Amino acid sequence: MLSRVADSVFWMARYMERTNGMLRILRTNYISSQDEVKDFNWHTLLHNYSDAGAEEMDAIGNHSVKVLEHPLLDKQNGASVINNITRARENGRAVQDHITKEVWQCLNDYYHLIRDKHIYNQVKSGDPVTALDALIQQGMLYHGTVDITMARGEGFNYLNAGKFLERAILSADMLNIKLTELGYNLQQPLELPALRYLLYSLSGYELYLKTHRGNLQADFVIQQIVYNEHFPHSVSYCLKQLFRYFERLEAESLPENYKQLEFLIGRAMNNVKYSIINTADGDGLKRFLEQTRRELFGIAAAFNQYYFGNS
Repeated sequence: MLSRVADSVFWMARYMERTNGMLRILRTNYISSQDEVKDFNWHTLLHNYSDAGAEEMDAIGNHSVKVLEHPLLDKQNGASVINNITRARENGRAVQDHITKEVWQCLNDYYHLIRDKHIYNQVKSGDPVTALDALIQQGMLYHGTVDITMARGEGFNYLNAGKFLERAILSADMLNIKLTELGYNLQQPLELPALRYLLYSLSGYELYLKTHRGNLQADFVIQQIVYNEHFPHSVSYCLKQLFRYFERLEAESLPENYKQLEFLIGRAMNNVKYSIINTADGDGLKRFLEQTRRELFGIAAAFNQYYFGNS
């Protein structure tokens, strides 16, 4: 496979996974803002999903509908959902010979859906949750279509490597967003609504309830998001799947390039696996998430350098 083709497939998957994660956290944050209207703060989320300056963010304010529109539909925001879907579609268009026509149709339908005036009107003056649910369902259709129509070849491996790398980054980022909102202070005695909404964002609330009876506890929530290898949004699960699909590329890789990536992915897996998180040590937890994020972006940069031929 040509490096530019692999690059496009890899980034198509990353943009689609990023879209899914953003939609879910926007949905739960909006619902949370309606439940807890007083002093609800969007700034931490905007810091991650907006390229606007501080003054522009302050101008947006904490009005939930206005804030929601910016990371979702604002074309001037380079990190917005609409721009992610557009980029995913552009990458899919460039590699139509390497994805199925059904996958291409899903990408195309997604692009037209988010540009639909009905979605815009729902977000601006209707029920934003209905719009977000429609977009999330379209994303689920895309993921299912990939799974049941794509041949298990080189393109499929690059696609899944991109997907699970991006998902690991998203899970670490979402955890950091919520912990930042709490000031990394997890010693509060009562159940923290922020942790419940975090699990909603990662589709992990039901699994948590089945695993841990009773109220939410910060250490159990963090253990699930970081270490639980049966939870498809945990950092450990994503790294394991990333390594699984990367290993399948060995036959088509230059040995020295393969060894570089194998080392970086293996190191990240071990650093997560053998870490010890103490929820009483907020600074240590913050350093752990920062280190994990740096390693994940290092893996992305190595793919870019050793497999896609970009400097």
